[in-house]
Amino acid sequence: MRNGMRNTNVLISGASVAGPALAYWLHRHGFTPTIVERAPALREGGYAVDFRGEAHLSVLRRMGILGDIERARTGMGSMSYVNAAGRTQATMPADLFAGDVEILRGDLGRILYDATKDYTEYVFGDSIASLTEDADGVTVTFERGAPRRFDLVIGADGLHSNTRRLTFGPEERFVKHLGLYCAIFTTANHLGLDHTGHAYRTAGRLVALYSARHNTQARAVFYFASPALDLNRRDVARQQAVLAESFAGNGWQSERLLHDMRQAPDFYFDSVGQVHMDTWTRGRVALVGDAAYCPSSLSGMGSGLALVGAYVLAGELAAARGDHRVAFARYEEEMREYATGCQKMGDGVAKLMVPGSRLLASFLNRYYKIMPYLPGKNMAAKMARKAAENITLRDYESLVGRA
Repeated sequence: MRNGMRNTNVLISGASVAGPALAYWLHRHGFTPTIVERAPALREGGYAVDFRGEAHLSVLRRMGILGDIERARTGMGSMSYVNAAGRTQATMPADLFAGDVEILRGDLGRILYDATKDYTEYVFGDSIASLTEDADGVTVTFERGAPRRFDLVIGADGLHSNTRRLTFGPEERFVKHLGLYCAIFTTANHLGLDHTGHAYRTAGRLVALYSARHNTQARAVFYFASPALDLNRRDVARQQAVLAESFAGNGWQSERLLHDMRQAPDFYFDSVGQVHMDTWTRGRVALVGDAAYCPSSLSGMGSGLALVGAYVLAGELAAARGDHRVAFARYEEEMREYATGCQKMGDGVAKLMVPGSRLLASFLNRYYKIMPYLPGKNMAAKMARKAAENITLRDYESLVGRA
C-alpha cells in the first residue's frame, strides 16, 4: 500500500473519453491505471462534442486541459436547414444547440491521451475476454495478451460495453434503442462551408454536412429511423450498404456523400440508445460514462457526463483510501440523480430530430424558421445547462491530499 491506499492497480477498458479522464484522476490520487482499448490506435474523426456549465468546465480546468480544448474548439456558428435544392429554410443560432466549448471527439481523445500517456500504460488492439474475481483481486484474460491480475476493473467502453456484458449480462437488458441509427465520416468541404453546417430533413431521415478543422474538411452525418437491426458492429461493408439503401433517392447532397463514404478513413456507424441500470458496480468491477449511463448521442450531454463521472469515481476511491466497497457506493449516490437528469435531455429528441412523417418534417422545418424569434427560444439550452450543472462536485484533493 502507498500512503495507506489499497487496491491501487486498476484496469480500465476503453480509451475514448471516460477511460483516459479516469486514468488522469486515478494517477493524481496515487493509483496506477492501465487502459486496454480494442482499437489498434486512438480513434480519429467523430462528431463534435460540447461541454456546458460549471461542473463540466471546472473538471476540465482542474485537469489543466481547458486551454487545449479551447484552442482546438470547432468555432461553429449557426446551422441551416435546407431544401432539396440547397436553399436555406431555417437557421439555428449556435447558442441554441452548442455548449460553452465544442470540440471534435477525435481531438478531445488526443488531448486526453497526451495528458495521460506518460504515466498510464495503454494497450491498444486488445480486449478483455474474461474476468474472474476473488477476495484479493481480479484475474483478467485478454483476447490477445497474457492474463494479468488487477485490484479493480473499470468499464469505460461505451454503449456496447464489453465489461458490462461480462459482469452484468447481455446488452439487451440495459440498452434502450431510441429508434435511430447514425453514421458519420470525414469528407471534403465541397460546399465551402465556413464554420457552419447544412442539414436536410425528410420523413425518417436527416443528412447533414458541417465544416471541420477550420474549414479544411467536413463531417457528413446521417440519421435514419429504424427498429433495432441485426448488424455486426465490425462489418463496415454491410453497414455502408444499409446506409446507402436507407438514403437511396433522398435528394440534396445524399448521393454525393454516400459516394464519398466509400473512401472515408473514419466511417462510424451505430445505433442511438440509452443505458439504464439499477447499479453500476458489482464486486471489484464498476462502470463509468456511456457504459453505465449513456444519455444518447442526441442529448449533447454524453462527454460532459462521462468526464464528471470519472472525476467522481476516482475521487471517491481516493477518499475511501481504495476501499472499493465504500467508494463504489458513494459513487452511485453522488452520480445517480445527476445521470438521470442528463438522460432526460435525450428523451424525445429522436422523434423531433428525425420525424416519422413528411407532414411532421414539413411542420418542423417551418417551426425552426420562426423558432429564433419566439419568446421561449432559449428554453432547450437553459434546460440542458440546468441538467449539466445539477451536481455539487466535492474537492477530493482537499479531502485526501495529493498523493
